[in-house]
Amino acid sequence: MRRSFFAALLLLAPPSLAAQTLREQIRTDLFTFGNCGEPLCLAGALAGHGSHFIPATQSAAGDILDLLGNALAASVSNTPVGSTSSGVTYQFIGGLPVKTATSGGPIFGERSQTLGKGRFFVGATISAMHFERLRGVRMDDIEFNFTHEDTPPVDSLGSPFFENDVIGVRVAMNVSLIVTTFVASYGLVDGVDLSVAVPIVHTSVQGTSVATIHPAGYPSPHRFGGTDSLPVMTAVAGMDGSASGIGDVAARLKVNVSQSSGFGAAILLDGRFPTGNADNLLGSGKFSGRGLAIVSAKFGTMAPHVNIGYVFRGAQQSTNSVLATLGFDNAMAGWATMAFDLLSEWQVGDSKLHIPGPVQYQAPFPHSVTPTNIPGQRDNFLSASVGFKFQTPRGILITTNALFPLRDSGMQPSAVWTGGLEYNF
Repeated sequence: MRRSFFAALLLLAPPSLAAQTLREQIRTDLFTFGNCGEPLCLAGALAGHGSHFIPATQSAAGDILDLLGNALAASVSNTPVGSTSSGVTYQFIGGLPVKTATSGGPIFGERSQTLGKGRFFVGATISAMHFERLRGVRMDDIEFNFTHEDTPPVDSLGSPFFENDVIGVRVAMNVSLIVTTFVASYGLVDGVDLSVAVPIVHTSVQGTSVATIHPAGYPSPHRFGGTDSLPVMTAVAGMDGSASGIGDVAARLKVNVSQSSGFGAAILLDGRFPTGNADNLLGSGKFSGRGLAIVSAKFGTMAPHVNIGYVFRGAQQSTNSVLATLGFDNAMAGWATMAFDLLSEWQVGDSKLHIPGPVQYQAPFPHSVTPTNIPGQRDNFLSASVGFKFQTPRGILITTNALFPLRDSGMQPSAVWTGGLEYNF
C-alpha cells in the first residue's frame, strides 16, 4: 500500500459548519478539487472510477498530514527562547553583592551566571519568520503524485492500462509565524534561578494546489469533468487561514554549580507544556523537556559559552534530539554587547515523518513514479545567530538579532528576525 501513501491525505470527511482549524484546512481545502464534495472530486469519471485514487486504508493519512502540519508545528514549538538571565548578574559574598557578569549576555545561548538572590529579570521579544523551504524544497514548488489503486488482477500495477494514470498536484504554500515571548526570571537563592516563558503565537497559512490528471491514453476513465472528447483534466483548490493564541509555556530551573571570576558551570532544566492549540499550529500538543549542561568563561571583554544537552519530545511524530550550542558575547562598550551563537540539534534515531519510496509499476513495462519531490531524511538543524544588546541610561536592554538556518532540514525560513526589551533589577 506504499503507492497509496500520499492519496491517503484525501481520505477526509467533508468540512463541518463549525470553524475549521488550520490542520483541517490543510486536510480539506488544499486537497479537495471541484465542487462535488469528494476528495479529488473526479465527478466526470466513468462510473466506478471516481475513487480509484483513494486508497483502501486510512493508515497513512496521519503521516502525510504530519509531514506538512507537524513540520510547521515543530517550528512553532522549537522557536528559540531567550536566555534565562541578561545584563549584570550578581553573587552575594560576605553579605555584599559582587558582579559575576558585566556584559549584556547571550541572546539564545546560556551562560553559567545566575541573577543573584532576590533579583528579577523580565523581558519581551518578538520573532518573525516567513517559511521558504521544506527539507530544501521551495514552499511554492511542492509536488505530489497520486497513483492509482491496484485493481484486479492485484499485484500487477499498470494492468488494466488506465492504472498508469497519475494525478500530479503542485502545491504553493505561504506560511508565516510571529511569536511574542514574555520571560520572567527570579533568583530564588544565590546560584538558583526560576524562569517562565510565555509565547503568544500568530500562525498564518495560505496555499494553492493545482491538480492535473496525466492519462496514460485517451479517452481516460478519469477526469474532473467534461466528456471523453472534451475532458477537464485540471482543477484548482486553495486555503487561507490564520490563528492566534498562547503557545507552549516553558518553565525553567537553572542551577549554578561552580562560579569564579573566569569560569562557571551550571545545569538548566526546561519543560515546555502543551498549552498551545496543536490543531491550530500554535504548539506541539505534547510535553517536551530538555536538560542542558552549561559551561562559560571570561577572557577580558570576551565571554564564551558552551551548552550541551538532550531534548525529549512527547509528540507522536516528533523525535528526541541532542542539543549543542557554541557562542560568545563580547562587551564592545559599557552600553553595547555583541552576541554570537551556533545552535544545533541532532536527531536521535530515524525521522518519524516517513517519505515513501517510488511506486513500482509492472505493466505495460516496468517503471516507477516518485510520490513527491520532498526528500526523506533526518531533520538535523544548524543555525547561526548574531545580535546586539544596547543598554539605555535607565538600564533597559534593547535586543536585536538575526538567526540564519545553515541546513536544509524541516520547515525553514531564510531568517528569523528578533527584537526585544530586557530589564534586570
